[in-house]
Amino acid sequence: MRVSVIGGGTITDEQQGRAETVGHELAARDYTVVCGGRGGTIEAVCRGAKAAGGTTIGILPAADPEAANDYVDIPIATGLGHGRNALVPLNGEAVIALAGGVGTLTEIGFAGIYDRPVVSLESHDLSALEAEIDLETVETPAEAVDAVEAELEQ
Repeated sequence: MRVSVIGGGTITDEQQGRAETVGHELAARDYTVVCGGRGGTIEAVCRGAKAAGGTTIGILPAADPEAANDYVDIPIATGLGHGRNALVPLNGEAVIALAGGVGTLTEIGFAGIYDRPVVSLESHDLSALEAEIDLETVETPAEAVDAVEAELEQ
């Protein structure tokens, strides 16, 4: 089963550690990670997933599959720029949103459009949209993966 993970390109060391743990937790529970395939949060998530023996899919904004970070197993070049933000949540059964900016926010919006459950770990405050997005906010990487599993079992 696939879980999309979204987050910012520029992150702190603490956010990097948390993202890596999310990737590790997902892979340890046999989930395939779907992501944007580049740096920051996503590189850390992919690194964590690979350390646990997992598989990673990177849906890239560029037309060159070589633009993927070193921890992406399956790079998908789109040439769509930010338009690829629609494809990341579409290709997972659930979404884990980590800290990020406007790009992360657009991916959360697409998750809502595609009716994907979203688990927020230090992401945007979306309380005003809770009626439109299946959203749960958690405090730790393990809680994020637990919440995804609970949503997928329903």
